Amino acid sequence: MSLQKKDEYDHTGWMKTKDLTPVEKTYLMTLIWLDKRLRVVDYLELLEDLYYKVNLQMPKSHTEQYNLDNKFWYWYPLYALGSFSTIAYVVAAISGALLGFYYSPSTAGDPSAAYNQIVFIMQDLNFGFMLRSLHRWSAQVMVAAVFLHMLRVYFTGAYKEPRELNWILGIILISLTMVFGYTGYLLPWDQLAFWAGQIGVEMSLSIPLAGEWVAQLIFGGFTLTQSTLQRMYILHVFVLPFVVTTLIALHIGIVWMQGIAEPH
Repeated sequence: MSLQKKDEYDHTGWMKTKDLTPVEKTYLMTLIWLDKRLRVVDYLELLEDLYYKVNLQMPKSHTEQYNLDNKFWYWYPLYALGSFSTIAYVVAAISGALLGFYYSPSTAGDPSAAYNQIVFIMQDLNFGFMLRSLHRWSAQVMVAAVFLHMLRVYFTGAYKEPRELNWILGIILISLTMVFGYTGYLLPWDQLAFWAGQIGVEMSLSIPLAGEWVAQLIFGGFTLTQSTLQRMYILHVFVLPFVVTTLIALHIGIVWMQGIAEPH
């Protein structure tokens, strides 16, 4: 007589009755092993139950009410602007990462090393002109798509309860998109970048009480120096991508949970 606790479910016997691929068998055996030790399935069931309870509270969209999946309204172009801006962001991120291999955030020399690297990318690097143009145009398309996306959400009333949290996230994302564009605009360190940076310093200094502190934090002082370019580079390459990617994932996740709010 075995003292081992009898398995409530004969998983092994059940799996033998199924025609499973090696990948499916490995997946199920791993899930069973984890479930016996960590109760994974119980937590998955709780999440599934919570998901359906949350979705029951959401108003039905136009697509759900009239069963318009894969028909005209579901693919109406205005409702693809969010996906369009996400694709533009991915293209800008990939092309920007490739440009980063050849860029140097240095103001040394006249013209600066940063500017010389941009000239090298545009004139001497194979496909460099195309790569930088792709990065610049995808960034501009993203700004336009995000702006039009916000207008669509506003005029169709998709910002109302229970979607107000996603509306706030959208406002944060469009603001960060503007910061993305501004920091990238300064990286070539040419005349356009210099005067755009000087305008940014003056705007920071105009903030009541905290103006000087903000200028020193963001621009490294009251005039444009190596610290300014270094800060713009760090923001553009190391800070904003991680913050924006996280917020986009959260934004899309909420849309997936709540559904797209077409006009009712």
